[in-house]
Amino acid sequence: MSLSLEGKVAVVTGGASGVGLGIAQEFADHGAHVVITDLHQPQLDKAVAAIGPDCTGIVADVTRLADMEAMYREVESRYGRLDAVVANAGIGDHAHLGSITEEQFDRTFNVNAKGVLFTVQPALPLMRAGGTVVVIGSTASIQPPQAMSLYGGSKAAVRNFIRAWIQDIKGSGIRMNVLSPGAVDTASLRSAAAMARGADQVDAMVTAMGEGNPTGRIADPREMGKAAVFLSGDASSFITGVELFVDGGMAQV
Repeated sequence: MSLSLEGKVAVVTGGASGVGLGIAQEFADHGAHVVITDLHQPQLDKAVAAIGPDCTGIVADVTRLADMEAMYREVESRYGRLDAVVANAGIGDHAHLGSITEEQFDRTFNVNAKGVLFTVQPALPLMRAGGTVVVIGSTASIQPPQAMSLYGGSKAAVRNFIRAWIQDIKGSGIRMNVLSPGAVDTASLRSAAAMARGADQVDAMVTAMGEGNPTGRIADPREMGKAAVFLSGDASSFITGVELFVDGGMAQV
């Protein structure tokens, strides 16, 4: 069983930080040429420098179809093909029922649902048999925390995208799966913790979150990358349409 991605060309959206960066780093370490997208060039430049010479950064907004089509034209121009897509870009928003605004709904579903469609659909003409798509979901798709109905709903939507899409592309040889993390130790998680409780309480909050997990800790972004490598390589050649919970067991208890 090989986990090598040697010579493959991969696109990872939202790849400049957090889970996306961890995935891009693992892809590059396993031999892939990685194209990461994000909204701002300085953050992309920093991420590309961290990942290494097998990485390129392209500014693109997943909610804008023209941006994504232009990005894929650039990928085709540089590499002539596309082997793997990771639709990672996503956002979260807190709002209790009764206080959810139209702006919050539109922004959340534009990035987390429409952004997935605009990442996957224009990629397909570049892909051939053996190609893979991994959509980053969340345990919130089945266990949404209080005040996270928009986030949980958008992640449940992409799970059902995949269940329909594998039927739409039957016979193409392309596989599609959902990778759903639980809590991951990222800068955005720590920033949210600092806003909620204060900077001096962040480490204690992260520790407490881990104590509620069967593994006794929360995940590292690179662990999401390892799972994405598995779903994007030959080792998972007969796996398609699944939602793989990479959460230390939290979705099972």
